[in-house]
Amino acid sequence: MAFYFSEPSHTFDEYLLVPGYTGPDCIPANVSLKTPVVRYNKKAGEKCPLTMNIPMVSAVMQSVSNDTLAVALAKEGGISFIYGSQTIENQAAMIAKVKAYKAGFVTSDTNIAPTATLTELVAKIEQTGHSTVAVTDNGEADGKLLGIITERDFRLDHCPEGAKVQDYMTGLSDLVKAEVGVTLEEANDIIWKNKINQLPVVDKDGKLQYLVFRKDVESHEEHPNELLDADKRYIVGAGINTRDYMERVPALLKAGVDVMTLDSSEGFTEWQRKALQDIHAKWPQAKVGAGNVVDADGFRFLAEAGADFVKIGIGGGSICITREQKGIGRGQATATIEVAKARDECYKETGIYVPICSDGGVVHDYHITLALAMGADFVMQGRYFARFDESPTTKLMVNGNYVKEYWGEGSNRARNWQRYDLGGKKGMAFEEGVDSYVPYAGSLHDNVTLTTSKIIHTMCNCGVLTIPELQEKAKITMVSAASLREGGAHDVVVKNTSIRAE
Repeated sequence: MAFYFSEPSHTFDEYLLVPGYTGPDCIPANVSLKTPVVRYNKKAGEKCPLTMNIPMVSAVMQSVSNDTLAVALAKEGGISFIYGSQTIENQAAMIAKVKAYKAGFVTSDTNIAPTATLTELVAKIEQTGHSTVAVTDNGEADGKLLGIITERDFRLDHCPEGAKVQDYMTGLSDLVKAEVGVTLEEANDIIWKNKINQLPVVDKDGKLQYLVFRKDVESHEEHPNELLDADKRYIVGAGINTRDYMERVPALLKAGVDVMTLDSSEGFTEWQRKALQDIHAKWPQAKVGAGNVVDADGFRFLAEAGADFVKIGIGGGSICITREQKGIGRGQATATIEVAKARDECYKETGIYVPICSDGGVVHDYHITLALAMGADFVMQGRYFARFDESPTTKLMVNGNYVKEYWGEGSNRARNWQRYDLGGKKGMAFEEGVDSYVPYAGSLHDNVTLTTSKIIHTMCNCGVLTIPELQEKAKITMVSAASLREGGAHDVVVKNTSIRAE
């Protein structure tokens, strides 16, 4: 006879935190969001070999996690898991770019040839959102620098049709530039001395290597939580699958990846156990998470197989339709609570602490705090990060509003059949994700700062200063449908709803 759970599964929306005593020392400045990422012997006093400064990672998705977002999130203290549904070479190249990134030194992502038209230039600026464009001989970031052009250098409606970039750019002879080897401090001095907004950095052959912006030099001091390895390089993760891991993992390790995760809609499988065992046998230094699971049995299976962390969640993501297509899954709150209990029991038995990641089901910022209080060590988000400037998708105007494209790995657009692979022939039998838009939200820095501020203030309301303390002391209550309605603005005419946006 089939097993029936006695209670229905619940989502984060059905819970609230009940405030605890806030003492005189429980102020935002004293709160730490530091959290472990991979397994360690906690009982023996071992220090976790990889921690984050904020409990947020970006999802293993084409429309979310590339090298640009990875750098931006590492600056804030989190980790991006660069998507694996691409060639091994391309994924390794993205990892290498993150590890080679020098704070303040930006590889130009908006470049153009001198013979291009101003109309082509405007289209490129609209595509990337960056108004400073490097003019190179081949129109690429690695070309020989010929000049710089910005939106301030021309007015399209005052220029003749077919006007060329070369007629409006600031040419090489009039540019202040520096050579490779200049330090950030030296670049900053050059920028301020010459009263310029950007400084091109070229190699001995005159090829563009980096751009240093005045605003980036200033903002470098605004990231006290940036997540760095022992060599002062940004921490970065990657998604892998259970098909080509023996070829993919060594390439990613060579590129400098810090942590990986087996990315699947359902991780309670023999293929994940075999992959974990193969990888740890061949590369014992590798850190590999696994998932996704939604109950204690799934957690124990992956923890015993050697998973360095375990991801929780099936069907809770905003673009995931696995529950509709297959009828499998579980409410994200219930799944997190049960897996956290299993994690704690496993720790008591073995002394090994295996962190858990709540993946999906986060609609509002306070859901993150709830997930942490329910036992998650960190959360993985896709929709949240897809909205930002740094995500790899295109910003569009739809019905008078700016949006960004966002599609699931199980959609026909992604064609990531490996994520839903059950050991059969290659290919997708049906979709488990959709192709969509999300409202454009601006920069990652501004939004993550706001989100973490909400988490920190809520923790103070609960009378705690750390995530482990929140997990131990939180008081959580279920709410009724009527309570949900009462929780928002009601019985009034709201003048401005922007404060409700998340």
